Amino acid sequence: MLKKTIGLGLSAVLAAGLAGCGSTEPAKEAEGGAAPAKKIIKYWTDDRHDQEYIKELVSKFNSTNKDNIEVELTIMSENYNQSVDIAFSSNQAPDVLRLKSANTETFVKKEYLAPIDSYMNDELNKKFSTVIFDGVNRFDGKLYSLPNTGLTLRLVYNQELFEKAGIQAPPASLQEMVDAAKKITDIGKKDGIYGFALNFKNPKQAFDRSVREILSLSGYQGLGYDLKTGKFDFAPYSQVMGYFKQMYDNGSILPGAESLDIDPLRAQFAAGKIGMYLSFSTEPGVYKDQFPTKIKWAGALPPTIDGKRNGTSEIVSAGTWLGISNKSPNKDAAWTFMQYMYGDDIMKTYHEKGFGIAVVPSIAEKAGKPDIPGMEGFLVGKLDSLWPVSPNVTPEGANYADAFFKYVVGGGDLQKITDDLNNRYNAALTKAVEKGSVQAKPDPTFDPSRLQGK
Repeated sequence: MLKKTIGLGLSAVLAAGLAGCGSTEPAKEAEGGAAPAKKIIKYWTDDRHDQEYIKELVSKFNSTNKDNIEVELTIMSENYNQSVDIAFSSNQAPDVLRLKSANTETFVKKEYLAPIDSYMNDELNKKFSTVIFDGVNRFDGKLYSLPNTGLTLRLVYNQELFEKAGIQAPPASLQEMVDAAKKITDIGKKDGIYGFALNFKNPKQAFDRSVREILSLSGYQGLGYDLKTGKFDFAPYSQVMGYFKQMYDNGSILPGAESLDIDPLRAQFAAGKIGMYLSFSTEPGVYKDQFPTKIKWAGALPPTIDGKRNGTSEIVSAGTWLGISNKSPNKDAAWTFMQYMYGDDIMKTYHEKGFGIAVVPSIAEKAGKPDIPGMEGFLVGKLDSLWPVSPNVTPEGANYADAFFKYVVGGGDLQKITDDLNNRYNAALTKAVEKGSVQAKPDPTFDPSRLQGK
């Protein structure tokens, strides 16, 4: 049986999807006595771009495994981290969780995850040895997840609208992006077409798929941290916000974007109503399977602040994929499923279907080029790379995304907002360093241009 809970909101998930999490159910009696109880493994993910493939894999595992294990899959559309928090606090946690760079450390600190070191063998250690990093998938000497693929980020643009607006090439600078968005809006507004959009229902998700890459390709760490000084400095971030505000003020951003989630945005793009947006290398798979489209579109490197590429576009979510709940009563069964998912053929196919870019060397070497329309614009090149990990802190008050988004839609003193963020984030950083929960060591020699071509 494959349980599919797709697109549920938080309340529905908790009402319908949490009951009996991690429990077992009796199997039918076999000849000569009762069979061992079936082990039910609940697997939660917030990925939707790969959902059809994951459903196939779960179904195959359920029908072929010899260990009497049945995996129940839950795919969430939003509120994933909050749902996980509530599930753990109510002792209804899933057994296997989709992990990402943005939540792994938090889940480890909250003791949601079980270390997997005892399950590793020589073959697995060799396979993943070059892609296991402290602060990414290993914390305090314990391993919690293994990588599969990474995601590149690109400007996703409608080539047909660019041609109609007389735009010759994807924008190289933020001013060019502002100008292109205005041109597209001017020719298309009467038909409900606008130059730019992002999923601003969740500002942090929106900015972490857009501003982050604009900054890293410009030569700045994309989450507001200055690697050279070991302090937070949101001055470069505020420069980007100035251009975003221009697009908002001149009407180039799709109306209603303030309440737009990523899938409704994709549906609008597929319908030809959006000129461009920034997002992950998951998009080609989305437009092949989830929102099939006939428009002519492509991906290109994001623009930079001034048109100069002083850094690289950061490859993100490259260190983690799956993890085991620390509260799972069936950890061995959860590992059996997890090991199945990390099989060479599955990981190779995951890359070739365009769901992510393989980062495990043995997989990348034998995986073919993804045969999927639009994927060529997202493949790793000399201007893509991993970046050093920045400390993850929680300041008092609004986070940087909420504070800057409030400025974009409502205005205010940008310098004052920036100074306030610097003060609050660095105060939180100081406290975290004193507690020993994070490390922040300045690297005056850090040169983002050296990441190019690696």
